[in-house]
Amino acid sequence: MASFARMGEEISVAPAPTSVQEQGWVERLEKSIERGANHLLSVQSEQGFWQGELEADTTLESDYIYYLYVLGKADPERIAKLANYVRRRQLPDGGWSIYPGGPSELNATCKAYFALKLAGDSTDSAHLTHARETVHRLGGLEHTNSYVRFYLALVGAVGWELVPSIPPELMLLPNWFYLNIYEMSSWTRGIVIPMSILSALRPDWRLPERARVDELFKDPSRKTAAFDWSDQLISWRNFFLAVDRGFKLYEKIPWKPLRQRALREAKSWMLDHLERTEGLAAIYPAMMNSIFALMALGHGPDDPLTWREIKEFSRFEIEDADTIRMQPCVSPVWDTCIAMVALEEAGLPPDHPALVKAAEWMLSKQVLGPGDWQFKNKDAEPGGWAFEFRNDFYPDVDDTAFVLMALQRVKFPDPARMEGAIRRGLQWLLSMQNRNGGWGAFDRDNDRKFLCNIPFADHNAMIDPSTADVTARVVECLGRFGWPAEHPAIQRALRFLLKDQCDDGSWFGRWGVNFVYGTSGVLRALETVSLTTREYCQRAVTWLRTVQKPDGSFGESLLSYDKPETKGQGPSTPSQTAWGLIGLLAGAETQDPAITKAVSYLVHHQQLDGSWSEPDFTGTGFPGVFYLKYHLYRNSFPVYALSRYANQSRKAEEYVALKFQPSEFRLRSGF
Repeated sequence: MASFARMGEEISVAPAPTSVQEQGWVERLEKSIERGANHLLSVQSEQGFWQGELEADTTLESDYIYYLYVLGKADPERIAKLANYVRRRQLPDGGWSIYPGGPSELNATCKAYFALKLAGDSTDSAHLTHARETVHRLGGLEHTNSYVRFYLALVGAVGWELVPSIPPELMLLPNWFYLNIYEMSSWTRGIVIPMSILSALRPDWRLPERARVDELFKDPSRKTAAFDWSDQLISWRNFFLAVDRGFKLYEKIPWKPLRQRALREAKSWMLDHLERTEGLAAIYPAMMNSIFALMALGHGPDDPLTWREIKEFSRFEIEDADTIRMQPCVSPVWDTCIAMVALEEAGLPPDHPALVKAAEWMLSKQVLGPGDWQFKNKDAEPGGWAFEFRNDFYPDVDDTAFVLMALQRVKFPDPARMEGAIRRGLQWLLSMQNRNGGWGAFDRDNDRKFLCNIPFADHNAMIDPSTADVTARVVECLGRFGWPAEHPAIQRALRFLLKDQCDDGSWFGRWGVNFVYGTSGVLRALETVSLTTREYCQRAVTWLRTVQKPDGSFGESLLSYDKPETKGQGPSTPSQTAWGLIGLLAGAETQDPAITKAVSYLVHHQQLDGSWSEPDFTGTGFPGVFYLKYHLYRNSFPVYALSRYANQSRKAEEYVALKFQPSEFRLRSGF
C-alpha cells in the first residue's frame, strides 16, 4: 500500500488490480498518484485554499504600461520590468501572439508597439521596425478591435472618430426593454459602463507627442475602415453602424438633455458594484476602466476611493528579478474545488484536515447577498460561489457546481452548516437553468445574438448563452447528488446537449480548450446519470479515440477556435490528456487500450516532485480573442484522472457525505 501524509495524518491508496501488473507502467501508477497528491497538498495555503498563477498574453503588460502613464505613476524601474517582459515575447516575424505557439495577432502587436514606444524604445529600433511591418501585414491599426482604438483615443494617440460610441444613456434603457445593460454579459457590463463615462467626459490625458501611432495605419486614408458598411444592406451590423453614426452626431450637439442623468446612473452603478468585491467585476479590464472613470469624475489617484481600487489592481502583479507580469484576475475558488475533487478521488479521507480546512474556507466564500443575476432571476435566493476571493455581484454556475461536488465528499464537523450551504447552492443552480435547457456562466437567458453586431462588441463575448461545458458541469453535479436521468431539469439539459453536439460526436468547449474539454465534460456528466451507453455518447467516445495520439496523449491547440478543421490537434498536454482520459473512462471499458495508453502517458510524463510540465494554454477567456493558462490544471486534472482510473479498475466505492431527494428542490418556472 502506498501512502501520503499531511498535517500528521497518513492515508493509503490501494494498488491497481494484480491482473494488470504485468504492464510496466501500471506498477508506477500507485506511486504516481501518491506523488501527485502530495504535490497538491504541498501547495495548499495555510488558510486552506489553493491558488495557481493565472497567465495570459502580453496585452496585459502592454496595457499596464499605458495605465501607469495615465495614472502619473510611471516609475522607470517598474516600466522597464514590464517592457522587458513584453520584449522577450516578440515573435521572430516581429509580432506578438495571444497564446504560446500562436501566430502574430494584430491587437496584441499594436498594444506591444505602443507600450514599448511609451517605455522609450525608438521607432527606428530593429524590433519596433519589425513590429510595425507586421502590423501593416496584418491589416494596420485601422483594423484593430474597438478597445485598442478606445484606449489610444483616451490619450490623444488617435481621434475619437475611430472609436465606437458608448453613450452613458444606455443606462437609462429600462430593464424590460429588448436592449438594456442586463442583456449584455456580466463581464461586458463591467468593462463598458466605465467606458461609457470616459466616452462622455473624454478627459484630457494627452501623453507625450512620441506616443502617437499614426505610423501604424496601413492606409491613412482609410482610418475608419472598421465602420465600413456590410455588403448585406439589411443586417444587424448595418443597423448598429447607422445607430453609431447617429450617436456620433449626437456627441457634437451641445445640448444633451439626458446626459447628466445618464452619467449619474453610470457612476452610481459603478460605485455600487465596487462594494463587496475586490475591484469592479474582479477582472483586469473592468478594474482598469473603473480607475480611469473615477479619475475622469474628479477622484484623483490619491483619492481614498481611487487608491483602494489601484491597490486591488496592483495585486495582479507578479514581480521577478527583471520582469513584471500581470494576471487578468485570480482563481482561488476554482483552483480549490478542482484540487479538492482530485484529492478526494485520490483517496484522501473525507475528514482529513486538509479537506476540512479547504471546506471551511469554501463555506466562508458562499455568496449570500444580491447580485446582477437577480435581474433575470428575481425569485431565487442567493447561494452560489464566485471565481475569485470576493466578487459578490457575480457568482457563477461553473464554480458553484464544482464547489458543490467538492464539498459533497467532505466529512465536515458541522454537518448542519454544510447541508444548509449545499442546499442553497443546489437551489441556486437549478434556478439558473436557461429556457433552452442549458446553463450559461453568470446570467440566465443572456442570449440575444443580435447584440454581437454592436461595434463595441468585437471582444467576442457580448452575451453569455448556454454552453455544453457549463451545462455538463451542472448535470454532473446533480447526478452525483442523486438526480436521475428522468428528472425534468436533466431531461431539458439533455435536449440542449444533443442539439449542441457536433456531427462527429464532439462538443465545443467554451471555457477550456476546446473540443477535448467539452467532449470529456459532457461524457463525465452523462456517466453520473447512466447514459453513456447511448449512441450519442459512444459517438463522442469514438471521436476521442480518433484524436488520441499514438503515445496515448491528447493535445488541442487554440487554433481550433478559429479553424474547426484543426479540432483535437495540437501539442500534447497533461491537462488535455487527463480530460481525454476522463471522457474515455466515462464511456469505455476500463481495459480499453485507449484508456491504458492515456494512463501510461500521464504516469511516464510526471516529474519527480509529482507535478507535470505544461507550457501551453488550455483555458479560455473569450474564444478567438483572449486565452488563459491555469497553472494548477497540469497537476490537478492528471491526479484526478489517474485516481479515477485506479478506482474504476478496482470498482472502489465512492464516499458521499450528502445526497438529496430531487423533490426537495424547486424547479425554474416558465419552461
